[in-house]
Amino acid sequence: MKNQQPQGFLAVPATGSGRGVLVLHPWWGLNNTMKMFCNQLSEAGFIAFAPDLYHGKLATAIQEAEKLSNALDAKEARADIADAVDFLSEHAAQGDQGLAVIGFSLGAYFALELSATASDHIHAVVVFYGTGPDDYTTSRAEYLGHFAEADEYEPEQNINHLEASLRAAGRPVTFLRYPSTGHWFFEPDRPEAYNQAAAAQAWERTLTFLKETLPFRAP
Repeated sequence: MKNQQPQGFLAVPATGSGRGVLVLHPWWGLNNTMKMFCNQLSEAGFIAFAPDLYHGKLATAIQEAEKLSNALDAKEARADIADAVDFLSEHAAQGDQGLAVIGFSLGAYFALELSATASDHIHAVVVFYGTGPDDYTTSRAEYLGHFAEADEYEPEQNINHLEASLRAAGRPVTFLRYPSTGHWFFEPDRPEAYNQAAAAQAWERTLTFLKETLPFRAP
């Protein structure tokens, strides 16, 4: 019997099958931008699921988002993510490639952590302007990172440290910087930061990466 869908947003291709991609939202919560992103993934042939780590709460202003992220119980969030992995694993075609996880900012930390703690499941990781833990010796994943040229929330030294940690663990990693961008450059509902050209480029690179790391072969 398949697991019941956890609280979150599910997007399935018209074919009804595809590789699984877990999407972990930023500190704003599971908003329409994240749902639209899941729909884009499904249109590209992937089954995408985004767990709602805030359980219905949303923020639009930075101060609100700070309060929500500070109040987030990390243990509960990890349990929600684990449930999402189990759910997606049952509903997506995995084969030998497992699942991908894409994390935005706050979600990037959990995505990176998950790649080390659930290495049997996670074989591809994409992060947008976010870093994470230091130890990836248990990981089996490949990594793609999208980072802003000028990011007050994610210092360059953090990005360099993450890249060094991944390379030290022998993991394939590609980190990309986008000129004339800041934090949230991928998110169209942040007009003060959104960069359409950089977002389009990051999307195409993400799609290529997913198709190369999680090839889908119909049964």
